Amino acid sequence: MPEGLTSRFGEALVYAALLHREQRRKGSGVPYVSHLLAVASLVIENDGDENQAIAALLHDAIEDQGGKKRRDEILRFFGEDVTEIVEGCTDSVADPKPPWRERKLAWIAAIDEKPASVLLVCAADKLHNARCILSDYRTVGEELWERFTGGREGTLWYYGALADALVRTGRTPLVDELVGVVSEIERLAGEHDSASTSDG
Repeated sequence: MPEGLTSRFGEALVYAALLHREQRRKGSGVPYVSHLLAVASLVIENDGDENQAIAALLHDAIEDQGGKKRRDEILRFFGEDVTEIVEGCTDSVADPKPPWRERKLAWIAAIDEKPASVLLVCAADKLHNARCILSDYRTVGEELWERFTGGREGTLWYYGALADALVRTGRTPLVDELVGVVSEIERLAGEHDSASTSDG
């Protein structure tokens, strides 16, 4: 069982909410902090410790909210362990960022070298994203893909490759659920393709 949370977690939550206060989830308009809370909840529910839970709240802070400057701030406020996990979840600190597919390929290629502390947070992050994609796909259909930099083809490729890479690192409840959710997204996409072919 994980140990209880301390005031550090509350401080991280306030900090994350301030960092992402102008940010919304793609398409839905839901405040971005909802995603951060969901990822932290999954980490806590899957025996993550407080550092992992804090890193879950901050997992997009370096990538989306300031790069190296933000990284140094997280190190000062929350310590080396949290910072290393957040860095492990980050696909780029460069500004401007490298092309989308290049970043994703590099991150997936490095996944086997990531420690378990990082993999737990990453799996929770990707699972919550995949759950949201599946839910929205069922609701809005193909227009969903307009929200994503990689479009339909790139997003399907990325989540499939990501799920396969996480399986290589070891099966966990989060990884197994991610595989199932990604498979369902792919099934729905295949059904749409079949329907389009028959209509044509």
